[in-house]
Amino acid sequence: STDGGRNLSLDSIPMGLPMSDPSAWATAMNNLGMAPMGMTGQPLLPDFDPALGMMTGIPPINPMMPGLGIVPPPIPPDMPAVKEIIHCKSCTLFPPNPHLPPPATRERPPGCKTVFVGGLPENGTEQIIMEVFEQCGEVIAIRKSKKNFCHIRFAEEFMVDKALYLSGYRIRLGSSTDKKDTGRLHVDFAQARDDLYEWECKQRMLAREERHRRRLAEERFRPPSPPPVVHYSDHECSVVAEKLKDDTKFSEAIQTLLTWIERGEVNRRTANNFYSMIQSANSHIRRLVNEKAAHEKEMEEAKEKFKLALSGILVQFEQIVAVYHSASKQKAWDHFTKAQRKNISVWCKQAEEIRNIHNDELMGIRREEEMEMSDEEIEDPSEMKEMEESALLSQVEALKEENDSLRWQLDAYRNEVELLKQEQGKASRDEDTTKEQQMKLLQQALQGMQKHLLKVQEEYKKREAELEKVKEDKLKIETLLENLKEQESSMSRVCACSQEKECPVEKTLSNSPVKSEREVLLVGIISTFLHVHPFGASIEYICSYLQRLDSKICTAEVEVLMTRLQNTFRQELSGVGASLEKRWKFCGFDGLKMT
Repeated sequence: STDGGRNLSLDSIPMGLPMSDPSAWATAMNNLGMAPMGMTGQPLLPDFDPALGMMTGIPPINPMMPGLGIVPPPIPPDMPAVKEIIHCKSCTLFPPNPHLPPPATRERPPGCKTVFVGGLPENGTEQIIMEVFEQCGEVIAIRKSKKNFCHIRFAEEFMVDKALYLSGYRIRLGSSTDKKDTGRLHVDFAQARDDLYEWECKQRMLAREERHRRRLAEERFRPPSPPPVVHYSDHECSVVAEKLKDDTKFSEAIQTLLTWIERGEVNRRTANNFYSMIQSANSHIRRLVNEKAAHEKEMEEAKEKFKLALSGILVQFEQIVAVYHSASKQKAWDHFTKAQRKNISVWCKQAEEIRNIHNDELMGIRREEEMEMSDEEIEDPSEMKEMEESALLSQVEALKEENDSLRWQLDAYRNEVELLKQEQGKASRDEDTTKEQQMKLLQQALQGMQKHLLKVQEEYKKREAELEKVKEDKLKIETLLENLKEQESSMSRVCACSQEKECPVEKTLSNSPVKSEREVLLVGIISTFLHVHPFGASIEYICSYLQRLDSKICTAEVEVLMTRLQNTFRQELSGVGASLEKRWKFCGFDGLKMT
């Protein structure tokens, strides 16, 4: 392929540049405002070793090789790199000044495969851009703008790092020095929806693979599930019955039988089959009891062997301890050295401790046996077998009775449920009727309460109006009382001034119908009250008003006083029939003219 010839590695052979005078290139770079730099394969770098492909004192790098045009993978920022001049067919790229800071880039978007390229020459075409950037990898699309920039989308993410290597390079089309044919490249990450979508799809795929791996791991460590129990049928019943007779397949068959019974497969048609299978299961009880007895016998034999072995070990321990004790006697003890005596005493202590532990263990076993012998009642094996058989038969009969009772209970529960449903239906209907009646009663009660409230409100308004009228009457009467008091004071003054007229006045007073000052006050108050009521008032109404002023006033006294003053008060009848009422009116103004 064409890209295969352009790949570059660290062990690539340096190639020379087709130029006659290297100093001319240094002068051209100096005119561009850049420091002169050497190129691979040229003697401008005295520290460069062609055999190793690196400069002395600089870590290994993969610089841009002339003629091949492949950009190396990204270099860490703390590692110095030497950028070289890149020659293409239609243009030349000059590296930036190494003393300048690296060009700034934005934060890399996830899954970025698109780069922004700015600072293109005005006369640059898509063909020239493709020629420069296809050295970084396979270019999928180029979107060029009229404002000297473009967006390039690569096939893989690592190609973007190679394209960023060209950021800061000066580009010159051909050998022209026109501004429209030159420019400074600025390469940066670009955010594209296609890149983000592909990255999200990749992440989802990785997540799915991870979940799949976890699921496989969990299933690997998960215990295998038991095989499903087959459904009941006559054929399966016969198979299970045969398995129940076989000792090796008994556990599997008994589990199937238990599942069928719990599922409710037992009915009148299948009861005989289930009874036969239960009977087969019962036949294994004797076998299991015999196996248990055999294992118990083996355990007893093992215990006896263990006791015999332990007693033999204890005998040997006693012998060893006896040897240590005899060695520690003075006859033999004096002939041993200090180290030997010390070792013998330590060994004796250890042997005594181990002997005591084993002796306690043996004594504990013997105590347990004695306790078991005292608790158990020794019986004949034949009697034990008969007792076991009778117990098993009683258990089977109890199971039958329980099965029958459960059936009866189930039928009773079904009948109770049906009765409850019927009763609930009736109760719901009765409740609906009672609720409707209660609602009607409540509505009627509410209507009555509303009517009563309206009546009370009307009465309250009437009473308020009456109270206001009474207050107005009271104010008028108070004003009349004040006027009467002023008139009395003026009359007393007139009487004091004219002593000559006292006798005739007394005579006239003695002859007048008003006999005391109290009656004069009553006449004045009644006159004022009736003056306010031009249509007259009953004697009860007048007395009720006067009794507010003085509770000692009686109705007869007031009526006698008003009948004596015929020119001041007049009694009239108003109404017809049952509504006939006597009313008193004030006629003092007319009586004044008559007198």
